[in-house]
Amino acid sequence: MITVTRTSMPPLAEYVAYLERIWPTAYLTNNGPLCCELASQLKDCLGVGNLELVANGTLALQLAIKALEVRGEVITTPYSYVATTNAILWESCDPVFVDVDPQTLCIDPALIESAITARTSAILATHVYGYPCDVDAIQNIADRHGLRVIYDAAHAFGVKLNGRSLLAHGDCSTLSFHSTKLFHCGEGGAVIARTPALSQRVFLMTMFGHCGEERYVEIGINAKMSELHAAMGLSVLPRVDDFIARRRHCSGRYDALLEGLPLHRPKVVAGLDYNYAYYPVLFEDHATMMRVRRALLDHDIMPRRYFFPSLNTLPFLREALRRPCPVSEDAASRVLALPLSAELEDAEVDSVVGCLREALAW
Repeated sequence: MITVTRTSMPPLAEYVAYLERIWPTAYLTNNGPLCCELASQLKDCLGVGNLELVANGTLALQLAIKALEVRGEVITTPYSYVATTNAILWESCDPVFVDVDPQTLCIDPALIESAITARTSAILATHVYGYPCDVDAIQNIADRHGLRVIYDAAHAFGVKLNGRSLLAHGDCSTLSFHSTKLFHCGEGGAVIARTPALSQRVFLMTMFGHCGEERYVEIGINAKMSELHAAMGLSVLPRVDDFIARRRHCSGRYDALLEGLPLHRPKVVAGLDYNYAYYPVLFEDHATMMRVRRALLDHDIMPRRYFFPSLNTLPFLREALRRPCPVSEDAASRVLALPLSAELEDAEVDSVVGCLREALAW
């Protein structure tokens, strides 16, 4: 079976070596030494100054919303994973969906200002598949209207735009370290904050607002990463460059083998240093996508409709929140993420493309 992704595992002996540092102390959580070490290494790797580890990427989004005191309406994208919308709803805010750019599939800045109302407090956008939003245009809008900016950067680990970390944009960027991600801790995530003060607030919120032995200075929850998860992250992080190199190779092979077929890919903007997190393709119509998907599944190849459905159509949304987003809805009906991972073999890429070509009768 060829799955849409495979978890990249470090050598077991290296993970065990970190566990052997934990066992004598029985220090398993509460911002232990391995969490501190991982946070420091991630700051250096990603080129960011303020980073707080958390238990997962959804909590990272919720903490960013809470720490920035976002209320009322949040302008957001319909083309993302459901966690993006769920985090807004969970924090008792209303998602206001703005359609996406048909070329990049990221939120379309040209549509944002018309959606701003007196209740709008923030923009929460997703760097879709690790491709960057128009961060300059979004920041200009936010500055003019006094809005916070949060980026769901779950796919953007290590991505740079014009030589600068993509994670440095906005008031907060959030990461997921789920086992399916390019860099993972099994489970985990992080919040990258613009200022040290905001980063400190996020940290306190992950620790019940507990500051010192008997002091509680902030409303908080338990969102801490464990030492066991940090140990996995420390074992995986030195291999990320190799993972990206292999993904780049597989993506290039896909590019060459798929050239000329009736499908297209999201636009790559100038100045992008990409991480090759995913390989999405969009077919001419829904029927063609479903035909290709069925053919791949019949050959034990597991693509993913990533992202589907368009989030403005979620069944649990209030009717008033279901704004039409035709570009997102159309893309969601035609997209497949093809298998891509550091473990993918050239012969497996060839099998995927061969099956796809056969389904298209090309």
